[in-house]
Amino acid sequence: MEGKQYSECQIQNFEDSKVAVTEKDPIMRIKQPGDEIQEGMHGREEKTTSETKSWSTGFLVNMESTVAEIDCVSIGVSSNDIDLSVLHPDSSSLPIMASLSEADDEESELHTWKKLGFEPTLPICLKFEDVTYKVPVKGEKTPDANKYILHGITGLVHPGEVLALMGPSGGGKTTLLNLLSGRIKLDSGTITYNNQPYSKSLKWRIGFVLQDDVAFPHLTVKETLTYAALLRLPNTLTMQQKKERATYVISELGLERCQNTVIGGTFFRGISGGERKRVCIANEILLNPSLLLLDEPTSGLDSTTALQIVKMLRNIARSGKTVVTTIHQPSSRLFSKFDKLILLGKGSSLYFGKASDAMLYFSSMGCSPLIAMNPAEFLIDLANGNIKDKSVPSDLEDKFFPRNNSLDMKHGELSQVDVHEYLVEAYAVKEAKLGKTKLIKPLLIDAEPRMKARSSTMEWGATWWDQFSILFRRGLKERRHEYFSCIRITQVFSTAIVMGLLWWRSDASSPKGLQDQAGLLFFISVFWAFFPMFTAIFTFPQERVMLAKERSVGMYRLSAYLLARMTSDLPLDLILPLVFLVIVYLMAGLKSTFTAFSLTMLTVFLSVVAAQGLGLTIGAAFMDVKKASTLASVIIMTSMLSGGFFIQKVPVFMSWVHHVSPLSKD
Repeated sequence: MEGKQYSECQIQNFEDSKVAVTEKDPIMRIKQPGDEIQEGMHGREEKTTSETKSWSTGFLVNMESTVAEIDCVSIGVSSNDIDLSVLHPDSSSLPIMASLSEADDEESELHTWKKLGFEPTLPICLKFEDVTYKVPVKGEKTPDANKYILHGITGLVHPGEVLALMGPSGGGKTTLLNLLSGRIKLDSGTITYNNQPYSKSLKWRIGFVLQDDVAFPHLTVKETLTYAALLRLPNTLTMQQKKERATYVISELGLERCQNTVIGGTFFRGISGGERKRVCIANEILLNPSLLLLDEPTSGLDSTTALQIVKMLRNIARSGKTVVTTIHQPSSRLFSKFDKLILLGKGSSLYFGKASDAMLYFSSMGCSPLIAMNPAEFLIDLANGNIKDKSVPSDLEDKFFPRNNSLDMKHGELSQVDVHEYLVEAYAVKEAKLGKTKLIKPLLIDAEPRMKARSSTMEWGATWWDQFSILFRRGLKERRHEYFSCIRITQVFSTAIVMGLLWWRSDASSPKGLQDQAGLLFFISVFWAFFPMFTAIFTFPQERVMLAKERSVGMYRLSAYLLARMTSDLPLDLILPLVFLVIVYLMAGLKSTFTAFSLTMLTVFLSVVAAQGLGLTIGAAFMDVKKASTLASVIIMTSMLSGGFFIQKVPVFMSWVHHVSPLSKD
């Protein structure tokens, strides 16, 4: 009861301080890094907004004016009330010119993103309330033992806003993002899109950018996006229109310089990390999604590149889309670009509201940084329960320090558990004080008829035959680098030359020479059974992530992928065996007739196809390279032993192995 009273007082102080800042001294709020530029930018944006009305049936106001108003409200003042000359009385022209310059740049980029919507974007208002998720604990004796990943998370984001999910590692950010995308099933709570639950029609309107950049390493940027456009865009667009959209997206995301450069992978260089991330975002932007979800898009990037990515997301949102992104620990410049913020700690919500009000909220509780500190760093510390270099709220001291003997104290400091529980309780009281329904009251958007109307027309972006032909061409371009790599060519050529030297001009007229040539043919069969099988084993384990990603968005049918994967390998599988057999034939002096060569080539080719199919089956069955390689070795050795070259009389109960062996001499 005592904790509730002090928390209510803190919430009232938080509301009073916001009013006081707005009415008494608007310049007091301009204390965060980057706020001076941001406010000048907003003032410029409001003067230069166009008069174009929003096309959405739910929006009856000018969308751009609404966005500008939201931005100004996010800093607590009206854009008309900001006097930038107060910031630097002696040299006010410099910050004004810098602010206007950045405002012009963002306005230009925003205009570009508005043009990028080839068709109107359906606005989606995303609301989630009391979202809870748990997983069973392995090794526990009780069947009902569960570990809670999320505890009653609530939030709301409108079109034109960027919502940041921030918190330490293991806080539940990615899990919440997967729940919002509909990829995993919700345990309890509600998630609605324009007040409607998740349905299959929304699958085509939600773009999801994974934390790990998943792309084919040997394809160029242009090839990657062109193939994605051909497969994902609706049939209402022609092939040429799809290619033009891919080209336009490349241009607008600033990827022209690297469009003909391969993506790159672990063992060879390609485009940079920031360019890879933009390619992944472009892959989702192609479909013009209404809701864009991103899992840590700035991971592994320097601060400047990360700022460019976040600015791009901000402009995407301003074009009428809803953007939700997880972020680990952004810089102060990045933090100022977010409209709303959810701070997560151990699966619990510690704050939800405007990002610009987060510091003011915790300051009203009496928790402020004692040294100069990045706002994001301050919030992450609180989410971890770290109170070092921060003022301890008096209510927290009064509540816990009288019971010092029972506290888990380290060096005289509060434990992380105590701090976490206090912040969770304070936020719960804030929700009760302000009213949860008021906190997450969405805008009314009448979009249900349009959502249902498009679900049937967007089932597949291409016909089955188009999917097969596109995947076939993509497979040829991607795997030709693997098939014709220097190591593979050297292996085949060196083996062919060694065999040709060992069987140099062998004579089949004598029984011994005939036996030698039989051994040569057996070794050729074994080599072209081992080689394709172990190459095919790695196919599905390596492409599993890409296959799962593309199938999750309904890019193509599984049957089209499988058939295209197998047929695209056939011409590649035929070239090296042909060259190999020509070398061996000329050096070993085998029967030099076209019929004999053709039959030998046909036998080798059938052996390659059978081995490749078996390798694909084993790789898909296990999805583990070590297990699949072990089973493949056993199968090959069994086929060799039962082929009839080493043993002539096979026991009856093992005779079936002789008939299924691809290396049987019969």
